[in-house]
Amino acid sequence: MPPKAKFTKEEVIAAALDVVRERGEQCLTARELGARLNSSARPIFTLFSGMDEVLCGVKRAARDLYNAHYIAEGLKEPLAFKGVGRAYLRFAQEENQLFRLLFMQKMQTPLESVLPALDENYPLILTSITNAYGVSEAQAEAIYSHLWVYTHGIATLAVTGLCTFTQEKTDGMLTDVFTALIARVKGEQPL
Repeated sequence: MPPKAKFTKEEVIAAALDVVRERGEQCLTARELGARLNSSARPIFTLFSGMDEVLCGVKRAARDLYNAHYIAEGLKEPLAFKGVGRAYLRFAQEENQLFRLLFMQKMQTPLESVLPALDENYPLILTSITNAYGVSEAQAEAIYSHLWVYTHGIATLAVTGLCTFTQEKTDGMLTDVFTALIARVKGEQPL
């Protein structure tokens, strides 16, 4: 009979999430996790097949945190697409190691083919754009794609320390780009 688990999977994942938050994914080792739990590494392997499984749990927990505490708040703003962009930037600034874990990893699928699927709130964001600005769904998709790439660029600059921006500055930057994209899709001006 295998030994009784000293910790639950949830406790191990919570401790692993804390390690990644504080020190980055590269510091998540069985030894570090055992030390965090005031234990040896052995109890971890009673619950998980290996550190890859622990890391998958950490990614799920990080995604849950991102969705529940950042994206959910962004969707409550009157312009949900802008609120989600602001939430993404806030997540990058406040949880930079988790941002790296979720959004600065090599993807198995090229970005162009997964862009709409990056966020399960995609339909709500498109509706927000179409309703607020009277554009078609295809135009809203084009706007969102451009905005997502631009927002990710700002977030990456902040996370890597290349640039620091205030919320007012990023709000202005997002508004300027969005305004230019709306004008372009409506045929009012070329970019």
